Amino acid sequence: MPIAKYTRPTVSAAPAMPPLLMPQPPIAPLIPPAHVVDLMTTEGSMAFGARWRGQEAKIVECPALSDSMPEFRTTYDIEPHAELVGFDDSDWPEVAATDLGARRGGGMVSFFWFRTVLTIPERIDGFDTDGAKAVFTVNVDDYAEVWVNGVLPRAAGRPSPAAIQGFNMPNRLVLGDTITVGERFEIAVFAINGPISAAPANFLWFREAKVEFYR
Repeated sequence: MPIAKYTRPTVSAAPAMPPLLMPQPPIAPLIPPAHVVDLMTTEGSMAFGARWRGQEAKIVECPALSDSMPEFRTTYDIEPHAELVGFDDSDWPEVAATDLGARRGGGMVSFFWFRTVLTIPERIDGFDTDGAKAVFTVNVDDYAEVWVNGVLPRAAGRPSPAAIQGFNMPNRLVLGDTITVGERFEIAVFAINGPISAAPANFLWFREAKVEFYR
């Protein structure tokens, strides 16, 4: 169940379900979509009532888990945890849809959050959305993790479209097999500059953001 408040763990804990038994997230179709909306345009984002906001994420030092081996006194976490449902990003700078592709971060090892809410309209450019399959596609240079309504869909050992897909590879998440008008999707994209162990002398880039509809 999505959480609305982050509590930093203090001791190791087994996952609620064995990772290999977790159901595989639905895989997006490979056939051409019936309709595509480009979220990196003003018109495209406005169609969903989407207002993008962005904020740098930072690595912070924190106490190691209490049952760590004794030589490990500290570890690291990310702040803020903007994946949370209802996270208050109201004081974050707004990012115009047409400015999503601008370079962000300070280069090297850097991270950045993008957040928005997509509300399914009744019709987009003459396309009736009700009952269609909707797929959210984002391509971040270099990596991305994508949270939808506070969930990062993933399963061990199987394709998990919300997790890192590879170097400059798109993440394609099925929002719903049969969406309904007015349905709301809270999106949080965690952008990562990489490869992390070969910190690049460049920046984070949003290369693609769109919603695909299938019938």
